[in-house]
Amino acid sequence: MCSAKSKSLIFIGLLFNCLEMVFSANTGFSMSIYDVTSRSIYLRWPKFSGASSYRVTATAVNAVGHSLLARFSDVTLKGTLTSLIPNTIYAIQAEAIDKNGITLAETQIMQSTAPDIPVIDQAYSKLSNSITVEWRAVPGATSYLLTAQDGDSFIETVVTNSPGTVTGLKPATLYRITIRSVNSGGKSQPSPFRKAKTVLAAPILSVSSPSCDSIAVSWKAVYMAAGFSVSLMRSDGLGRMLKENTTNTSLIFTNLDPGTLYTIKAYAWNVNGIPGDDFAYNQRTKGALTYSVTASSGLLKLKCNTSSASCMVPSLQCGSEYYISVTAYNDAGSSKPTDAVSLKTIPCAPVNISIEEDEPGHLLVSWSSINFGHYYVVFVKSDDGLEVHCNTSHTQCHFQSDCGFTYFISVFAYNKAGQSPLGDVFNYTTAPCCPSDFRAVFVSSDTVQVTWGPVRGAEMYQTRAVGWSSMALCNDTATACTLSALQCDTHYNITVYSFSEARGSNTSCASKYVATAPCSPEIKNISKEALSVISVHWQSNNEEATYIVTARGEAGLWHCTSSGNSCTLINLPCGSAFSVSAIARSPAGQSLPSYSVPLETAPCCPNDLILTQVTQSVTNISWSVGTGAQTYETALESPKGQAKCHTLQNYCLLGCITCSTNYTVSLKAISETGLTSSCTYQGYSSSACCPSGVKLYRLGNNDIRVYWRASDETINYNTDLHGSKGNFTCTPSSGLSHCDITEIPCGDVYTVVVSPVTDKGLKLTFCPKKIYSGKTNFFECCIFVMHGRWLKCNPNASKGGMV
Repeated sequence: MCSAKSKSLIFIGLLFNCLEMVFSANTGFSMSIYDVTSRSIYLRWPKFSGASSYRVTATAVNAVGHSLLARFSDVTLKGTLTSLIPNTIYAIQAEAIDKNGITLAETQIMQSTAPDIPVIDQAYSKLSNSITVEWRAVPGATSYLLTAQDGDSFIETVVTNSPGTVTGLKPATLYRITIRSVNSGGKSQPSPFRKAKTVLAAPILSVSSPSCDSIAVSWKAVYMAAGFSVSLMRSDGLGRMLKENTTNTSLIFTNLDPGTLYTIKAYAWNVNGIPGDDFAYNQRTKGALTYSVTASSGLLKLKCNTSSASCMVPSLQCGSEYYISVTAYNDAGSSKPTDAVSLKTIPCAPVNISIEEDEPGHLLVSWSSINFGHYYVVFVKSDDGLEVHCNTSHTQCHFQSDCGFTYFISVFAYNKAGQSPLGDVFNYTTAPCCPSDFRAVFVSSDTVQVTWGPVRGAEMYQTRAVGWSSMALCNDTATACTLSALQCDTHYNITVYSFSEARGSNTSCASKYVATAPCSPEIKNISKEALSVISVHWQSNNEEATYIVTARGEAGLWHCTSSGNSCTLINLPCGSAFSVSAIARSPAGQSLPSYSVPLETAPCCPNDLILTQVTQSVTNISWSVGTGAQTYETALESPKGQAKCHTLQNYCLLGCITCSTNYTVSLKAISETGLTSSCTYQGYSSSACCPSGVKLYRLGNNDIRVYWRASDETINYNTDLHGSKGNFTCTPSSGLSHCDITEIPCGDVYTVVVSPVTDKGLKLTFCPKKIYSGKTNFFECCIFVMHGRWLKCNPNASKGGMV
């Protein structure tokens, strides 16, 4: 299942990358990508009418929390997104924005970054026209681009994995070698370069045989060569090899066998002694046909004729004894055969060869004993070119072996005649090597991505995670595997096994213990401990974890941490709504968040509350708005009674208030969901009661006395008289319940009000009014007294009575 899922993700990524340009459905605004590297994406877009700037956002599709925002002016129609993650698919959105910050058009595109930059481990040349490069594999790379640069010229080669070889190069030339990783998104930047020099070209030989016992060899000079090595050996393997080192361009081999085929090999070396390519050539020495050689074995007789001093008898059987005689011929006839010489031929190739790995790292090669075989040599050559051998008189040899190699094994028997023919060449492939340094990266609490470097001999890998009650498997040819559906907060024994078709699985691979991230907690309930204190309770379902609870709302973020199953959020603002979630964190990683639980704090109490007495029994209460409150309930309470009001407004009229009474003031702020905050304020005292029994007495034509019955002897009163001809006020001494108002103009109607006076000297305006009507004409205003011949008005002569 893991393999199928990985292929599906790769397919989606390839599909996204194929979208080189995406157009907005309505505006025609578009964006295209003209270059991609490991950490950068290069974009261009057309100028959009009315746009004053362009905003580009890149969000990683498969990496949590990684996004990039860039802005460009209206004259910039190209942009570069940098600091990106290699081998990652990004969703890129471009917006054309006007001068007011309004988005005019937008377009989107999906693009993967190139893989990370490879690092060259070594670069070397074995042939004059090529350089071989080795490097560590890069995750996500589907191929690699090798570049060999000589001055302004360069040669590129695409390979799939390490090692890779660049061919078509010049001999004895120093090259700068770089490598780029490639995927469907693009190419990475070049790696840091390595310098490597191709080896020398092979000398081209001109060979001839001047005489029957000599061979002359010559060649042209080779560029950068410091010397040459030339070797000569009989092509049939008999005799010894002759080798000459020289700085000249010619030499002659003498004392050779007439009429014999020789193999000549030559190569040049540089000033450091490093050999170049070699060149091989076959040449036969001159000879005469004057001899006949007979080889007899029982009834079998074999012959050869030659004019030289030697000839080759064909079809000799290995492991046999022949008697050899030579007869000379000329025009006169033949000589007598020479005395027969016994010849034991080379032994036959060993048979019944078996190869077994008796223990890891050791190969045992065994065979059957061969007739005329005096000793044996076993050659073991590994697929990297290294060859070792074993010389023994027994019929078995031990060799050390390494994992992931194929060994080519041949066994030769030897006697005085020489080496046996080459028999069957056996190959033996050891078990592939185990990934020795794999690492596990958690994608989520139930998913682990395991990566490792490629190992020799592995054609496929199996990643196995074994827990106490479950197991997950992943088979893939890639060096990465994603194990999903794991159990959270569980210890897994993770092993990466390597497979090859030839040898199967290497079962000796070491394991690592890895713990998955904690399980997501489940919030059970939320309780209110105080006005701004909330306790959150959850089910603790992890062995060792720290829990972090987050309340997220428009007012901000609040956190609390606990290793148990509850914690307390403090200083939460009133009248706010939150979404509460919890995560678990341990050294293994972080869990997914729990499901969110809504939380609403009680509404805020109003900061200001004002009470204004409207009448002796009615008081108006107003207050500021409390955050989060929908309705309010106010109350005035005293031993004499209670007044309440429930309203949607931020004011209320309370009736049935008793004068001269101390009240307790309370207010409840109630939210839309019914959460209530009880708010208390400073007490309130209602105004003093208005006096009763107000009466007026006239003291004279211009004076009146106002009487009343006080509600409390400790209350001070104030008397006001208002008329069209003037306003008059008197304030009696403390404790008195009457007041005299003098020099009132007659002939007017007055309003008289007796009001209690507060401690602050304020007069209440809602006490009842009395109407006083003064005398209305001249005769009522005056008492006439004779003064000579005339009557004179004397208003002071009259005596008052009750009005």
